[in-house]
Amino acid sequence: MRVIAGSARSLPLQTVRGNNTRPTTDRIKETLFNMIATEIPGCRFLDLFSGSGGIGIEALSRGAGMAVFVEHDRAALKVIRQNLQFTRLSDRARVIGSEAVRAVSSMGAEEHFDVIFMDPPYGHDLERRILEVLRQSCIADRNTLIIVEASGDTDFSYLSDLGYELIKEKRYGSNRHMFLRKL
Repeated sequence: MRVIAGSARSLPLQTVRGNNTRPTTDRIKETLFNMIATEIPGCRFLDLFSGSGGIGIEALSRGAGMAVFVEHDRAALKVIRQNLQFTRLSDRARVIGSEAVRAVSSMGAEEHFDVIFMDPPYGHDLERRILEVLRQSCIADRNTLIIVEASGDTDFSYLSDLGYELIKEKRYGSNRHMFLRKL
């Protein structure tokens, strides 16, 4: 895994050993960031279920003003911090060691984000739980782009009931990215 573009372009990133995380492949990461390129410069970026930190680091490398990484796995937190230090992006990053639903629930209005990315473990309905919390939270508003990476068979039929609009969907074989905004 590496940084695709920007100030840290081509730098290799460490990954977490074992099967606790699923790093987004370079090809999918490149496609994702090509789709959201205009949203990134100067934005406040939230990377939930950060794993090795590759998505948030890519955002910082491409000009995000600030990124917050939320991860509860201790080994992953260590890797995120090492990757931020190696890429020299630590000064615009904050790492939170917490379960994602709890972290989002505890954030106040001063933590508003322009882009929120989440890649929760598949099959645990965590994307829905995060979206339920975000619905009531002031860290996201109508202008916040929310991106959910999920398996291809994850049910999102509840989106409009929760107050979200599906902007677009991009499929990649067995998984997909859902691009949402609050109504």
